[in-house]
Amino acid sequence: MSKSHFETDAVRTRIEKTEFLEHTSPLYLTSSFVFEDAEDMRASFAEEKERNIYSRFTNPNTSEFVDKICKMEGAESGYAFATGMAAVFSTFAALLNSGDHIVAARSVFGSTHTLFTKFLPKWNINTSYFRVDETEKIESLIQPDTKILFAETPTNPAVDILDLELLGEIAKKHNLILVIDNCFATPYLQNPIAFGADLVIHSATKLIDGQGRVLGGITVGKKDLIREIYLFSRNTGPSLSPFNAWILSKSLETLAVRVDRHCENALKVAEFLENHPRVNWVKYPFLRSHPQYEIAKKQMKAGGSIVAFEVKGGVEAGRKFLNSIKMCSLSANLGDTRTIVTHPASTTHSKLSEEDRLQVSITDGLVRVSVGLENVADVIADLDQALSS
Repeated sequence: MSKSHFETDAVRTRIEKTEFLEHTSPLYLTSSFVFEDAEDMRASFAEEKERNIYSRFTNPNTSEFVDKICKMEGAESGYAFATGMAAVFSTFAALLNSGDHIVAARSVFGSTHTLFTKFLPKWNINTSYFRVDETEKIESLIQPDTKILFAETPTNPAVDILDLELLGEIAKKHNLILVIDNCFATPYLQNPIAFGADLVIHSATKLIDGQGRVLGGITVGKKDLIREIYLFSRNTGPSLSPFNAWILSKSLETLAVRVDRHCENALKVAEFLENHPRVNWVKYPFLRSHPQYEIAKKQMKAGGSIVAFEVKGGVEAGRKFLNSIKMCSLSANLGDTRTIVTHPASTTHSKLSEEDRLQVSITDGLVRVSVGLENVADVIADLDQALSS
């Protein structure tokens, strides 16, 4: 039988049926698993056989979720975490030693930036940043002790695009581990491993869940690297709960149809905003006006659910816009069925200086819209009345 398609893998990849022949995977809400005898227990702890021992290590529900993402991303192995940031931290903590160095795109999620600048330096692990529009400077930042090249694309919150093929070539040339945060794109729209990534990270809390219900994270990629991440994680305990894994695995069954609609709606919202008199500019990967449009078309199936735009009038205009929203949600989350509007300069990034915000393309009037699954005419109407007010 030929290789099955993405949607089929999402629906049909599952753990083995039990004696009850259930049609959907059952929940395995157990902290531990029993052994048949002393030899079974010895062999299991010696890792001479693959079996569940303790749910902090593995559980049938988390294994099903990991298997699905691995198939979707074309990865050899993976490990699931309690949150997206647990996945980010554990990946770096497992693979880096004191004195190692990271080269990363400056446009990274705020908590990732804090990890790089406040916590990893405690263990003598430092990071050099490059701007997303200055990728030609990456190689000049590489040092003898550089071990990881890291980026997220599209970026949060300004939806800039980095060339995965270029990053893959640089990582291979300098024998670096290329780690890509693929949260905004999901495995449905983009597969960084196909362009040379060694590891791919997701905050499953976002589009993978898609309904704002549970937290989760996952790292997938090369088997030898995942082995190190697994050993670190089974001893430090950031593992995903079986219940959340079950929810996320079920969510993957509808990922393709949900993301298709997210992208369809987001493109229409972006096109509307691009022609609005109270908007300075709009960024959406599949708008022809996006500065990295051609790169986005090369590596993404569609543009995703996030639209960034600048409302005229700066910070105060951004606040007034949020206060005028009636239907859409004001939240720091994204990737939900419900459209979410955020003004980073007055909320999530308000503690940064204006200079630091501009380093990551966050202007005073920048608004991030996570376009949901409502009728797009209603979303546009709400944004229009808020801008007009």
